[in-house]
Amino acid sequence: MSSNSRIGKRDFSYDLLIIGGGISACVFASRYLQNNITKKIAIIEVGRGLGGRSSTRISKRFKGWKLNHGSPNFNISNRKDNLLLKNYIDELLQNKFIKIDDSEVISLSDETKLDAIKKSEFCSGTSYVSSFPMGELSQKIIEFNNLRDKIDLFFETLIVDLEFNDYEWNLTSKNGDQFKSKYLICSSNLLIHKRSLKILNINKIPLRKAIPKKKDKKIDLLLNFLDKQSFIPRLTFLIYTDENYSYKDFYSRKYRYFYLEKNLEDKYKFERVIFQLQDNNKLGIVIHTKNIDFINSYINKKDEDFFKETIFSNFNKLFINNTSVNQLICNEGISIMKWRASQPCGCAVPLSLQLSSKYRIGFCGDWFEGEGFGRIEGSIFSALKLYEKFKKSFK
Repeated sequence: MSSNSRIGKRDFSYDLLIIGGGISACVFASRYLQNNITKKIAIIEVGRGLGGRSSTRISKRFKGWKLNHGSPNFNISNRKDNLLLKNYIDELLQNKFIKIDDSEVISLSDETKLDAIKKSEFCSGTSYVSSFPMGELSQKIIEFNNLRDKIDLFFETLIVDLEFNDYEWNLTSKNGDQFKSKYLICSSNLLIHKRSLKILNINKIPLRKAIPKKKDKKIDLLLNFLDKQSFIPRLTFLIYTDENYSYKDFYSRKYRYFYLEKNLEDKYKFERVIFQLQDNNKLGIVIHTKNIDFINSYINKKDEDFFKETIFSNFNKLFINNTSVNQLICNEGISIMKWRASQPCGCAVPLSLQLSSKYRIGFCGDWFEGEGFGRIEGSIFSALKLYEKFKKSFK
């Protein structure tokens, strides 16, 4: 597997191109290589590495830390009744890529209501944790079937234009690189959603430009559904504690999850607080917020010192009487991650619209319908489902 950095304008040609480097892209790529070992494919990702929202922040400023700042674990709510998903999860378990997450999950409220959090969409079914940092799980999934080094990875590469000419896809990156391929998979929906208009500063959705209206009924329906889909923006605050910081109760598992019920979330602006034990036994803390006023305040101010003071103050007030969590002394390090489109919500896209045989394009990700909508479960299942359809249509 090779990685390409951005140096000048170049031309590339592949059998298959995948836009987006999240877990759905990696699951699809791995399945594809299992039965197409001679094919050459590429994954094009705008970020610095694989994983998407299931990624790991390896800080340049704070050396030695690996904090899972998106999804530190994932749950499968429908493994029992879904044979395709069950077999894949069993495969990941057998290869020791994942293991059952037995970490403590605590619901914070004015009154503790643990049953409420156990019933939430992020805790239903069985929870799993990667055997590696989450960012490495996607890498391991690809490497498992990439026996002949047939995948090229393009990081920090933003595709801004799509064309379909002479039964071939032509993609153009922001810096002018050209990619050609017979088949195209979109695991990210940026180039097919109306949010692309503002982000890319264009006047037409790239997929709509490539495939005009009434050329393909599935594509028309897909774009109609996506037009109704929105996203939950998030900020994550990554706190790097000093070597003396520890729990009050000597908890020893790798993770500890605190979820705030609505009354406390409104008061402190935190959605969840996740403690992550590092290999050097230091405790990292990742705080998630989806409070729109708080996020907009950050966007407008971009004052890290102000937010550090606010976050630490709210953290200490939240845990002031907690029997397991110590107070922060406010000399800890902090970094801030803004998720441009964190979690899809609203209208889910039907799985029946995953593949257009006419245009040789497929779609996967957590933005498709099902119990896994908006979660890693949906990402994995949609990728598995797409590959089954792809295999039947393009033998």
